[in-house]
Amino acid sequence: MKKSKMILGMSLVAITGLTLVAADHIDAPSVTGNASDITDFYAFQGQDTNNMVFAVNTQGLLSPNATGAAAFNENVMIEVNIDNTGDNKEDLVIQAIKRGDKMYFFGPYAPSVTGKTSTIDISKASGSVAISKYGATAITSTENGMKFFAGPRDDPFFFDLGQYQDVLSGKATGFKTTGVDTFAGTNVLSIVVEVPKTKLGTAAKLNTWVETKKKQ
Repeated sequence: MKKSKMILGMSLVAITGLTLVAADHIDAPSVTGNASDITDFYAFQGQDTNNMVFAVNTQGLLSPNATGAAAFNENVMIEVNIDNTGDNKEDLVIQAIKRGDKMYFFGPYAPSVTGKTSTIDISKASGSVAISKYGATAITSTENGMKFFAGPRDDPFFFDLGQYQDVLSGKATGFKTTGVDTFAGTNVLSIVVEVPKTKLGTAAKLNTWVETKKKQ
């Protein structure tokens, strides 16, 4: 059984519950703007209510000119961690890693190790998808009851940075009803996995977080 060992990068976003969103568009210099930089993580019930969807965005604030050249890194794994027992330790992982022009997915499965170090058990492969190109029709695939996507997307997170700075400085007391989207016109690189709930255990609540890990 072949395994690849990965170590934790310095980008992590965590959320708890059924339908939540977390964002972190500015990270430490070692990961900002590269394949390790997580910007958003979304977990929500799918249009098919029997499924859960996990969406991870990386490499935020890409201009249209920069998006075409942006790429996933073959030495960086994206790992969705799922705690279904309430102990804040991953009981299941979904892993994604680029090889050539495809993104390969593994899991959900119970990892042999937890925490900062991960291995990829290739016997737990769940599917792959061709990485979509900027400006082209999005490519998806369906395997083993799961759906997959990898490629550039418009940055979905809305944030009014100017108003936020005004609140911090005391120039404003709150956000406007209609704000200005600071991220408008910028893009991210995304992976999206839709998973049957039956693959995630029987817990009524899931704790979930995402990490990027570099090959050791």
